[in-house]
Amino acid sequence: MKKLVECVPNISEGRDLDIINALAEVVQRVENVVLLDRHCDIDHHRSVFTIVGIPEAVLNVVYQLTRHAMKLIDLSKHEGVHPRVGVVDVVPFIPLEGVTMAECITLAQCLGKKIGEELTIPVFLYAQASPLNPPRSLEVIRRGGWSGLSERMEKEGEWRPDFGPQNLHATAGAVSVGARDFLIAYNVLLQSNDLSIAQAIAKSIRTSGGGLLSLKAMGVALPSRGVVQVSMNLTNYQETSLYDAYCAVQEGAERYGVGIEESELVGLAPQAAIPPEYIKTLKFRNWNPDQILETRLVQTGFKYFPLFS
Repeated sequence: MKKLVECVPNISEGRDLDIINALAEVVQRVENVVLLDRHCDIDHHRSVFTIVGIPEAVLNVVYQLTRHAMKLIDLSKHEGVHPRVGVVDVVPFIPLEGVTMAECITLAQCLGKKIGEELTIPVFLYAQASPLNPPRSLEVIRRGGWSGLSERMEKEGEWRPDFGPQNLHATAGAVSVGARDFLIAYNVLLQSNDLSIAQAIAKSIRTSGGGLLSLKAMGVALPSRGVVQVSMNLTNYQETSLYDAYCAVQEGAERYGVGIEESELVGLAPQAAIPPEYIKTLKFRNWNPDQILETRLVQTGFKYFPLFS
C-alpha cells in the first residue's frame, strides 16, 4: 500500500502574490508531492497550503518551504487579524493512507529538529506530537502573539522550545509543528461590522466556553469586506459537523438581530464532512467540488482510502 501523508502549512503571507507563487513553486518542483490547494486571505494575511505525498518527500518539501519563507517574509513587519508567531506559523502532519499517527509524530519531530538546528528557528511541538502532558495547544503557543511568546520564552523556564534556540528568530519567529487528525477550518461571515458580536458568538459556541464539542472559534474583523467573521476550527467533524457549527453561529447571530452573509472553507475537507444537502444550507461562497479532499486526490492521480466514513 502506498504511504500518503497530508501536511497543511500555514504561512504568514496572504497579500503578496509574488511571494505566495514563489513558495508554491517550491512545492511544485519536488517529486512525489502534490500541492492540492492553496487558500489566501488578505485580512488574515495568511495562506494555507494543502500538500499530499509520500512522507519523506513531504518532510523535505516543508523544510524547503520554511527555508524559502524565512528569506521572503519578515514577521516583525507583519500585520493581520489572525494570531501568528512565525513566517511558517503552523505545520501539522495528518495520516492519510498507510501511515500511522506514530509515524506522523516522528515526521514532526524530525522536521522540528531539522528546522531548529539548520535554520536556527525555535520549534514548539504541539497536539499529538507534543511530549508534554497535557500536550501544548496552538492557542496557548500563540497567546499574545509574537511578543507574548517571546516574553514567555524569556521569563518562564517551562517555555523552552523542543528544538532550536531559546530566543525567537529576529524575522522568522517560531514554528509550531504537530501531528493530528483531520481538522476543518471554517468561517461564517455576518451581515455586521460589529466585532463584539462575532466575539460574543465565538465565545458562546466554542468548547472552552461551554459550547459545542471539538470546536475552536474566534471573532475577527474583515476590513476588506466591511464585515465580521466567526472563524472556526472543527477538530472532530463527527462530534460537531459543519451544519452544527453553522446553526450555532446562526442562532447566536439571531439573538443580536444579525443575518448570515456567507460561509467558506479554508483549504479542503473530507467528503464525509460535506454531504450534498449541506451545500445550499451553509451558504458557501463560490462553492467548488474541488474543495473535497478525495476529489482533488483523484484529480492528481492519488488513490485514497478514506479514514472516516
